[in-house]
Parts: sequence; structure tokens; C-alpha cells
Amino acid sequence: MNIILLSGGSGKRLWPLSNDVRSKQFIKIFRTKDGGYESMVQRVYRQIREADAEANITVATGKSQISAIHNQLGEKVAISAEPCRKDTFWAMALAAAHLKDIQGISPQESVVVCPVDPYVEKDYFMALKDLVSQAERGEANLVLLGIGAAYPSEKYGYIIPADDGDITAVKTFQEKPTAEKAREYIAQGGLWNGGVFACKLGYLLKKAQEQTDFTDYQDLYEKYDTLTNISFDYAVAEKETSIQVMRFPGQWKDLGTWNTLTEAMEEAVVGQGVMDEACRGVHIVNEMDVPILAMGLKNVVISASPEGILVADKGQSSYMKPFVDSMDNRIRFAEKSWGSYRVLDVEKGSMTIRVTLHAGHSMNYHAHKYRDEVWTVISGSGRTVVDGMEQKVERGDVITMSAGCRHTVIAETELKLIEVQIGEEISVEDKVKYDFC
Repeated sequence: MNIILLSGGSGKRLWPLSNDVRSKQFIKIFRTKDGGYESMVQRVYRQIREADAEANITVATGKSQISAIHNQLGEKVAISAEPCRKDTFWAMALAAAHLKDIQGISPQESVVVCPVDPYVEKDYFMALKDLVSQAERGEANLVLLGIGAAYPSEKYGYIIPADDGDITAVKTFQEKPTAEKAREYIAQGGLWNGGVFACKLGYLLKKAQEQTDFTDYQDLYEKYDTLTNISFDYAVAEKETSIQVMRFPGQWKDLGTWNTLTEAMEEAVVGQGVMDEACRGVHIVNEMDVPILAMGLKNVVISASPEGILVADKGQSSYMKPFVDSMDNRIRFAEKSWGSYRVLDVEKGSMTIRVTLHAGHSMNYHAHKYRDEVWTVISGSGRTVVDGMEQKVERGDVITMSAGCRHTVIAETELKLIEVQIGEEISVEDKVKYDFC
């Protein structure tokens, strides 16, 4: 099974755990069998492997998420990265070109495309295999997975099937409706459009060629910034006449808000948190190193991270986006392919960060024009290189870099350090990368 997982968006409705780099699919909130936690992307990736150990998985994403994907799924995962955002159609087209030109997949093979973040069980992934099999039969150019509508939602588009068969032609698509219209669609047998479909790889490439001329993956990548934003539904699905839908009656949840996410949580408290017996329907998700106490609350979510603190009625929490957009959106926590960093303190002229590097990994060899930096190693061991001079470092060592110094650190074991940035101008743009020999 060739599968393209669409991973994008900032997920601001799950602030303060999500930001422009750390989208909702990277939040580790689901309990694993070994007592740890996994994210949505880790959960879905694991479930695919359990359903089909030989599945060829490609993650379609933006450049800002590459490090987080490698951090959570490993260095070997195949990634098709957009150089800039162009909506779902071009993300799929670029991934299709990646499969053909980089991975050597035949255009005659089928591919299934789905979002990376649905909350589903094993039957969903078995349905994806059935969807691929249906696409391989060639009865239609495009086969959709229609989600059984659990209630008249205004959040989803609707697929109206031609009849009540398990696999049937699509009569029409309907955009996100009012609740009243949604009830009418459901009465007509309407299914939620969960953005899942299967087709021949060559079909996707042909549809992309109809929109713009390109020779291969590299050519499309280089032309990417000239393309017009357009979704797959508008560009292809709503215009296709040879199209089928397969019904999926199993569990499917879009965990895009705190209200829906907490419904899927197996425990009420993640991280340091305590609530009294008077609390009802309360969830605490705390990534900070300080405790949270909740008393006498009803239907409330409390979440704390370096980005901020949220205390909200669960129903009201889905309307937070304009408030979050108005805040200072400086990234205060991010997972990278080499490890992670967390901002501890910000003052005028200084910033303090805790950095964790995985064993065997390193930062880029880089310099800053406008700030000095001081590293204090708090655990682990490794090597630093400052303007070409290498030295071993371990717990308690302090390394100072003046503005303009080229520097990096290489972790031999897991290495944790405190980085203090000092300067009148502290900005993520103040970084020049160099080749490290």
C-alpha cells in the first residue's frame, strides 16, 4: 500500500500546546502501552504499520515541520516537503511526483491519501487497504472514503452517494453547511468528507499536468512558488465524473479543538496536575515543571506550556483563534531532528533556553551577528567547536561565544545545556549557517 499522509497547519485551536512549528499532530498526549505518551502522527504511523508492515508511507508537509517529523518518526521516514504552502492539491501533486521520480513508484500503482491526524482504530486502516483495492479495479478514476455522519456537523463537507450501497457512485458534493442543511444531507444518506481518497498515481500526476506544465519532481519543486493555491476538492474531486465513495461506519474523530481532543484522552491529567472531588469534566495538560491545582470546576480544560496558559470552558475553547492571533507568537518550544529546545526566560536584551540534543546529533555550524551566547552543560557529554577549535565538554562546563564566532556542539551522549543569548537584537533571523569540515 502506497500512502500519502498530509501533515500541515498550525493547529492554533489547541494553543498553548500548538504553534506555527509544532502543529497539533505533534502533541504527545495519548498514553502508550509502555506508560509513555505518543502524538497523533506517531499513533497513526504506528497503526498503519500494524495494519500493513510493508506499507510505503510518504509524509507530505511544509519545511517548518521536517525536523519535528524526523524527531518523532525517525530519520528514515520519506518526506515530500513543500517549499511554501500551496494548499492540498499541490501538496498531493508534489508528493505524487516524489513517489514516481524519487522513489521509483510506477504511475500504474494505486495510492491512498489521508490526513495525518484522525483519531481512529484498526478498522480505519483496513478500510484504507480496501479503498486501494477498489482503486486498482479501475471502476472509477477516484474512490473516496465517506465517513458515517454521527451528527449534523457544520465543520465538514458532505458527500451525497447515488444509492445506499457500500461502494457507490457519488451524486454530488456539498460544502460545509448550516446545521439545518446538514440534517437534510444526512437524511439523503450524506457522508462526511474526511479528505481520504485513493486513485492511480498516474491520475494525480495527470491532474497536476493539466494545471501547470512540469517535467519531473525537481521541476515542479522549482516552480512551486508560482502556483496558485487550490484545494484538491476544488481542483479535482468536485469536477470528476468518474468517482465512487466507500462507506466507513467505524469510529472517526477530527481532534482539532480542545473540546474534541479531551473526548479522546484516556486520562484526565497529563503532567503535573491535581483536582478536587468537586471537579466534573475537567482535563489538565501541563508541560511545565510546576503543579496545577483545579477546584470546583465544571467542563473546563487547563493547559500550560512555554507558549502560555489556557483556562477555558471546553465548548468556548474552539473560538480561541482570533485571541491567539493577537498574541506574541514567538516560538517557545520546538522539537528538532537533533533534539528540542524550550525557552525559559525572556527579558530585554537576553533570552534563556534549555536545549536537549540526542546522542550522536549536533547543531548546525553557525554564527550570530548581533548577539553573544553562553552555554552551560547541565548533563551529558560531547564536543564543542568554536571558530575551528574543538574541546570536550561535560556537566558543569561553560562555553562563551562572542557575536560573529562560528560554533556548534556535538552530543556524544544525550546532552542538556542552558543557552543564554545576550544582545540588543535577539531574533531567529540572526543566524548564518556554515559548512562544517
